[in-house]
Amino acid sequence: MTNQMNDDNKEKALTVHSFRAMKQKGRKIVMLTAYDFAMARAVSQAEVDLILVGDSLGMVVLGYDSTLQVTLEDMIYHTQAVRRGAEDGFIIADMPYMSYHLSWEETKLNAARLIVNGGANAVKLEGGSPARLDAIKAILDCEIPVCAHLGLTPQSIYKFGGYKVQGKTAAAHDALYEQALKIEQAGAFLLVLEGIPEELGKAITDALKIPVIGIGAGRYCDGQVLVFHDLLGWSTSAAKFVKTYADTEKYMITALNAFAQDVRSGTFPARENVYYPID
Repeated sequence: MTNQMNDDNKEKALTVHSFRAMKQKGRKIVMLTAYDFAMARAVSQAEVDLILVGDSLGMVVLGYDSTLQVTLEDMIYHTQAVRRGAEDGFIIADMPYMSYHLSWEETKLNAARLIVNGGANAVKLEGGSPARLDAIKAILDCEIPVCAHLGLTPQSIYKFGGYKVQGKTAAAHDALYEQALKIEQAGAFLLVLEGIPEELGKAITDALKIPVIGIGAGRYCDGQVLVFHDLLGWSTSAAKFVKTYADTEKYMITALNAFAQDVRSGTFPARENVYYPID
């Protein structure tokens, strides 16, 4: 029993080195988003390797039309809640728009706040430009692990003209491939590829020693990530890469209507739901 408990603890205590070992062994990595205590508690009890507190919370939790309105305070607040629900989980927190774009001093401080105040194990930022490579190096200088994100980067939707697949032309293909190589050289421990052709996803995955997590990047990445709400049918996402595993919204509405009907009919609360002076 003791040996088994030790093995279980080792399995839970994942580090940045664990994911590279998974890639080397050909073991697919499972990532899922979570944004609050209840979600994190559910994800931590499932066969999921790491949790992403994504700035996608701006759209699926806060109701914004993009991720651009999400603040650092939002990310810290939600990362804290996720940590409370997944005490032993490996958590990556997104750095929101403009939190790593100005000075390296601010970039380092903002990343550190997600770790120290938020409770994350690592941070994620978008893009592969020279400035982003410098941001990765600056954050690593604070001993903070960095996950990079290439392809359809949601913080760049105005530049892209919307949520469009990236890397479709030969020039764009080559540019993303080169950025991926440079991201690994800069020291990122993980790379998320979003919204790119499968062939490019495979080429980058094969070329890198660090693990590559896909979301709309094809079948050949080292792992996959989905948004919690998309997986459970809580969103209206029409992205091709989304697979809904359960239409839980339908069951939730059914339960809510049953409650409303019981209240109106007087069947709730019933005798077993009320308190008496002497039970």
